[in-house]
Amino acid sequence: MKKLLFIIAIVLTGSTVNAQEFAKMDKSPMDRAYYPSDAPHRTFKKDDAEKKAAEPQIRVTYSRPAKKGRVVFGELLKFGEAWRVGANESTEILFNNDVTFGGKEIKAGRYTVIIIPTATEWTLKLNTELDGWGNYGYDSSKDVASVTVPVTKSEKEIENLSVSLYKASENTVHLKIGWDTTVAEFPITLK
Repeated sequence: MKKLLFIIAIVLTGSTVNAQEFAKMDKSPMDRAYYPSDAPHRTFKKDDAEKKAAEPQIRVTYSRPAKKGRVVFGELLKFGEAWRVGANESTEILFNNDVTFGGKEIKAGRYTVIIIPTATEWTLKLNTELDGWGNYGYDSSKDVASVTVPVTKSEKEIENLSVSLYKASENTVHLKIGWDTTVAEFPITLK
């Protein structure tokens, strides 16, 4: 009897393990942008000074929706309404050191990125509400800083939402966001 129960337990355990499947590939895969851009590859640097120079200072984690022939700004994303900057989970920015954003001192840590787009400018807000899904958890009372910049038009259509971080000048990094034919760049001052 014990042997029969043991065999049944093994069969049931094996079928449970096989029944668990991996989630399917998301239509808007998650991606990351770093400053400096070679931060993920710092372990391959030859000497300690190069490794130190490549230590990550800023990281943006976001999902990359595709345009798929749609009119993005003004239709898919309504002007004047909060946008999570991507798809799925709210986009997050991690500052590994204190920075200045929108004239405010921002402590090192994680923040949600929200944009309010218009046809001519975008307002980017840093928010302390973390681990949300899209704009559903957005609470403007938790905004800690914002900056408004003009948008520019890209010569080439950007099929998937794209984010990059680059050194614009001494101690200033630009967070560059582009999708469809619209691009905006937000300055971040390093300390």
